[in-house]
Amino acid sequence: MKTDLVLRPASAGRPRSSPARRLGPAILMLVMGSVPAFLASAQELSRDQMKGLDEQVQEIKSDVLGIAAELNTLEERLLFPSNTQVAVFIALAENEDLRLDAVEISINGEPVAHHIYSFKELEALQGGGVQRVYTGNIPTGNHEIAVSVLGKLPSGKEVTESASFGFDKDVEPALVGVTLAGVSSGSSGIKVGEW
Repeated sequence: MKTDLVLRPASAGRPRSSPARRLGPAILMLVMGSVPAFLASAQELSRDQMKGLDEQVQEIKSDVLGIAAELNTLEERLLFPSNTQVAVFIALAENEDLRLDAVEISINGEPVAHHIYSFKELEALQGGGVQRVYTGNIPTGNHEIAVSVLGKLPSGKEVTESASFGFDKDVEPALVGVTLAGVSSGSSGIKVGEW
């Protein structure tokens, strides 16, 4: 068996590189260079989408809060029509040093409200705030409201005060204000008036 021996130049042993093989590293570098730009644009697009989504969520929250406020107003009008509605408010007179602990309200001998005050509520009242302690329905005519107050003076002495007052309810809603003033002076510190 005879074999022909063919001599080739030294470079002939290696396969010739095609133009695609020579451009391969360049294409790879080009693709690798564009990946961070692609990711950055994707992240920016994602941020823009998240920002838009967050704005939509805030709009929806605002709409829901508006609807809830309207529903509360509608519910109050349905439950407490203006021709039978009565609301009782509590306020402390300016510079009143009573630490109010609890208030109990009765209308026509029937207890309608009892409230025990937290520190924050008392702080709000001492700062000039007014609290609605009762909203209900009563017919037109003459009625009696009884107010009982429990609290402490700065000296630590406990104060229990009660008073009854008459008021008239007409077709309009009745707004009854209970103001605590001068409880420490020994006189009746409960004043009731229509607001």
